[in-house]
Amino acid sequence: MTGQNLSPRGPRLRRPVLAAAVAALALSAVSACGGDDGATVQGVKLVKKGQLTTCTHLPYPPFQSEQGGKVVGFDVDVIDLAAKRLGVTQKIIDTPFETIKTGSALNAGKCDLAAAGMTIKPDRAKYIDFTEPYFDATQALMGKKGGKRYASLEEVKAAGLKVGTQASTTGEEYARGKGLNSVSFKDSPGLLNGLRTGRVDVIVEDYPVIQGWLKNPQNAAYDRLGDFDTGEKYGFAVRKGKNPELLKALNKAIADARADGTYKRIYEKWIGPMPAAQ
Repeated sequence: MTGQNLSPRGPRLRRPVLAAAVAALALSAVSACGGDDGATVQGVKLVKKGQLTTCTHLPYPPFQSEQGGKVVGFDVDVIDLAAKRLGVTQKIIDTPFETIKTGSALNAGKCDLAAAGMTIKPDRAKYIDFTEPYFDATQALMGKKGGKRYASLEEVKAAGLKVGTQASTTGEEYARGKGLNSVSFKDSPGLLNGLRTGRVDVIVEDYPVIQGWLKNPQNAAYDRLGDFDTGEKYGFAVRKGKNPELLKALNKAIADARADGTYKRIYEKWIGPMPAAQ
């Protein structure tokens, strides 16, 4: 406090001038960065100017995986359609799935949207806003080629097979809901490795993911041993109540892609022949 000017005509009278200077400086900084408008395109709020930032959880082929240093996949191609309409490029960030489904990654401003082969569920919709469904999903059972086929997980349980599932997924919820005490793996590569190394006899995972694995010659010893229609549908997600224009843009990109045949081409590129239901 030593040396401070305590006169009524000292610092107190200078405060309005100082405040004005600070305000001007702040305004200058906002202008230099483009302000809110600089991160808004066609009414869509973006966390970073010039790009549509997507949170996902890698790898999860065929929806998203890294090939040659680039993230590619079904979800990537669909989101690219929306990015193109907005005149920006898509930037993908690898994020733990738990932070995606709870909305924490979106709330923290880490990304504009989440695209992670994510099933639309009421408990998740409490924390994130889902697009219209863009993919009809089912669960499948993968095990040794030549093994018995199973019509239900009740049959799998009765057979006494050791089952593997991926943590925090609807596949795990479905398996455990059928009374299976499944071995939980952190991610899909770990789940597949659990099958390969004999930690489990069979694994439950999304049908498209298993189909993608079976295309790999390294998995020639395995096959799909069952298909289970769970009525699941995938959706992309944006921050809860905060970006309705982005939600509209994503829904329009999905609808237009279905209408003009682009969706079908993307589906056949990454998964195979498209069922009529899609």
